[in-house]
Amino acid sequence: MSRRLLIVSTLFLMVCSFLVGTWISHRSGGQGTSEGRKVLHYVDPMHPSYTSDKPGIAPDCGMPLVPVYADGSQESAGSDNGAAMPPGTVQLSPDQQQLIGVKIGQVEMAGGSQNLRLQGRVAPDELRTYVINATIDGWITGIGNNTTGSIVRKNEILGTFYSPEFLSAEQALIYALGSMDRSMNSADPTQAQKGQVQQFNVNLMQYRDSLRNLGMGDVQIADIIRTRKYNENINIASPGAGLVLSRNISAGQRFERGRELYRITDISRVWVYVDTYGSEVDHVKPGTKVRISIPNRAQVFNGVVSKVPPTFDPATRTLRIRVEVDNPGNILRPDMFVDCELPVKLPSMISVPTEALVDSGLKKVVFIEKKTGVFEPREIETGASYGGRVEVTSGLKAGERIAISGTFLLDSESRMKTTAAGITSTPQLDPVCGMYVDEARAQAAGLTAESGGKTYYFCSAEDKKSFLKNPAVKKPMTMPAMQQGAKKPVTDHKNHTMPGMTMPNSDDGKAGKKMPAMAAPATAPAKMTLDAQGASKAAMPAMSPMQTGDEPAVRKAPMSPPAAPSAGMPGMKHD
Repeated sequence: MSRRLLIVSTLFLMVCSFLVGTWISHRSGGQGTSEGRKVLHYVDPMHPSYTSDKPGIAPDCGMPLVPVYADGSQESAGSDNGAAMPPGTVQLSPDQQQLIGVKIGQVEMAGGSQNLRLQGRVAPDELRTYVINATIDGWITGIGNNTTGSIVRKNEILGTFYSPEFLSAEQALIYALGSMDRSMNSADPTQAQKGQVQQFNVNLMQYRDSLRNLGMGDVQIADIIRTRKYNENINIASPGAGLVLSRNISAGQRFERGRELYRITDISRVWVYVDTYGSEVDHVKPGTKVRISIPNRAQVFNGVVSKVPPTFDPATRTLRIRVEVDNPGNILRPDMFVDCELPVKLPSMISVPTEALVDSGLKKVVFIEKKTGVFEPREIETGASYGGRVEVTSGLKAGERIAISGTFLLDSESRMKTTAAGITSTPQLDPVCGMYVDEARAQAAGLTAESGGKTYYFCSAEDKKSFLKNPAVKKPMTMPAMQQGAKKPVTDHKNHTMPGMTMPNSDDGKAGKKMPAMAAPATAPAKMTLDAQGASKAAMPAMSPMQTGDEPAVRKAPMSPPAAPSAGMPGMKHD
C-alpha cells in the first residue's frame, strides 16, 4: 500500500513540476527579458501605434512584431537601422563561420601587371609558303621519295612529267644556241656579226623565259644550254627548303592546267594564333613579347605580337591574335597546340577573387558582410578574369567587406531563407512600407508603378495608391525615424504631427519637414492582443484616418471621419 502511494505521489509531483515549468516559460516568453531587460509589449515596426502583449505577426504588413523593453529601448526589425533586411540574408556565429570555412576580405581598387595565359595553335607563315601549280596539261612520269610531312631541300626533284608543248620551246632554244655558236666562231667578226650576237642573246633570254613559264626549272634549263639536248621528262623542283604540306600527284596521273601539285612551307619561322576571350584582346598591343612553350616539353620559344589586327573566328567566337615566332630546329609544326604567356598591364579596377563569386549562369552574386556575422547576398556585374580574380563593373565599391571562401554553403543557406520568405524571383523593396516583395508576383498582381524612369514594386494596393499620389516624397521609413519623438506630447496645434512621423523631404528640397496636422483618436486606443499564431483577439477602437497631406489611411480598422477644420482637433486648444 505504501509503495503504491509512493508511486502516485511521485507521478503527481512530476506533473506539477511540468505544469509549473510550462507556466513560467510562457510567462517569461510574454514578459521575458533580453539580456536582462524586461519586455513591456510588442509593436508593429511600420506602425508603432499598433501594440500587443504577445509576439506575433503584424496584420497590415506581415512583419514580425518587435519587443519594447522597460528601459525604453527597442530591437530593430531586421537590421541596424530598423529597415527590413533583404531576403536571403544569412547570420552566422564565429564558431559557424570557422566550421564552414568562411573568410572575409576587403574590396580594393588596384591595378598592376599580370601574365595572361592562353592557348595557341601553330600555323605556317603565308609569306614563306610555296604552291606548285601545273601551267600546262601533261602526265606524271615519275615521283620522288617525298611525301606529305617530309622536309625537302631547295631545288630537290619532287617528280617528273611529260608535255608535248615543251618540245617546240626546247627546239627553239637549241637552234638559237647553234646559230650563236656559228657566229662566234669567226676569227675577225664584222660589225654585222656583232649585231647578230646581241640579237641571239635577246632571243636566248626569251626562250629561257618561255621554258620557265611552262614550268621548267632554272637548273634543267641550264642543263639544256650546256648539253644542247632535248629533255622529254620535265622535273618538278622544290622552289625552297621546307615542309611538304600536301602532295597531289601519283605515277601515270594526267593533270590539267591550274591543278595544285605540291604545297611546301618554310617552317624556320612560323605563326601562332592565340585565341582571346572577351576583353582580353584590349590589353594586348602590337610588339608585345610572348613566351611560348610546348606542353610536357621543356622548350621555350620567344615571339612577338604582329601588327596585323586580330581576326574573329566564328567557330570558337574568339578574337585570334597572330604571333610571329622563330622556330630553330623546326620543332614547331603546323596545327600544334602550344601554351602562350603574355604580360599585360592592368588599369586600376575593382576585382574580387574567383572563389568569392557565386555564378549561377543567370546572375553573379557575392556576400557582403553588413555587420559581424551578417552576410547579405548582392548581385553584381563582372568583366574580365585575370589570374584567379574577376573584375567587378558594378555592384561593389572599394572598402566593402565580402566573403571570399565558404560561399557555396552561404549560397545554399541564403536560397533556403529566400524560399522560406516566399520570394522566388528578384526581391524588390517597397518604397512605402519598406518590405521586400517578389518582383514576379508584384508584376502579376499589377502592383508596379513607373516614376522617374524607374519601376517600383509594392506589397499592397494601398501602398501603390499612396505612392502614386506623391511619388517624389515616398521613401521607406525605418524604425528609429518612426519612434523618434513618440514620448513627447504635442502642444502646438500649428505644427501638430503624428508622434514620430516626419516627411523625408519636401517640395522645396528641405528635409525633415513635419507632416500636416493629424486628427487625434476620439477615444483612448486599447491594446490589441494576439494569440500564438498572430491572430487578433480584440478589435481596435475607432480612430481617425492617418493622413499625410493627401495620403489615404493605411489602417484597416474602423475609422471615424476626420474632424472639420473649423471645429478644431479633439484634445487640442486653439489660440
